[in-house]
Amino acid sequence: MSYHCLPVMSFSLSSINYQLLTINELFPIGLTTIYLILVIVIAEALNRLTHFGAEFTRKIVHIGAGQVMLFAWIFNIPAWVGIGAAAIAALVAIVSYFLPILPSINSVGRKSLGTFFYALSIGLLVAWFWPLQLPQYAAIGILVMAWGDGLAAVVGQRFGRHPYTLWGSRKSWEGTLVMAGVSSLVTFLILGAVQGASWQTAGISAAVGSFAALLEAFSRVGIDNLTVPLGSAALSFFLNSR
Repeated sequence: MSYHCLPVMSFSLSSINYQLLTINELFPIGLTTIYLILVIVIAEALNRLTHFGAEFTRKIVHIGAGQVMLFAWIFNIPAWVGIGAAAIAALVAIVSYFLPILPSINSVGRKSLGTFFYALSIGLLVAWFWPLQLPQYAAIGILVMAWGDGLAAVVGQRFGRHPYTLWGSRKSWEGTLVMAGVSSLVTFLILGAVQGASWQTAGISAAVGSFAALLEAFSRVGIDNLTVPLGSAALSFFLNSR
């Protein structure tokens, strides 16, 4: 083989390595996309074919979509992918807000930008914690919102017997307690998985859960979908860094 052919071989090998890396990244991205599509399809089917209302099926999407942060964390999906996907989701949420083509995403019974704020919070948390290589705090923010707020709404609507009103928003003490408890548990499980269970981890988790419940209680027009994820992630990061 002549000398002048070597650079060509080097270039070809570099191209192959780049393509293999791209394929390895495409698998988790494709898996996450399929998962999200299934969540939306199931929610839409329940909304259209059963007696469940749009608000209930919206919570299925709310909880289910939050799990994408675990996919991103486990498979180490690049930050630009997470930010780009969040931007697309925010655009879809805005379109669905004005044109109720997907009632399982935005409830048609009330005006709320909650889904838009939810997608925005995912993008912001990925942009914040991925470069720091601390994805656990992004996961805390989103999963606190997904499970804490999602279950609090279901419990509050079905079993809330002690209501209260803040800033014109009707809440229930039952829902607020579920929000605090579930948020604390989510934080404890994530921090415990990363650094081990301890009294310090339990204390941080309780503080984050209480703060998340407070932020949710004072929310209007779905702004809690932004304040709760960012606030929970920031507080857990601050307390755990001291």
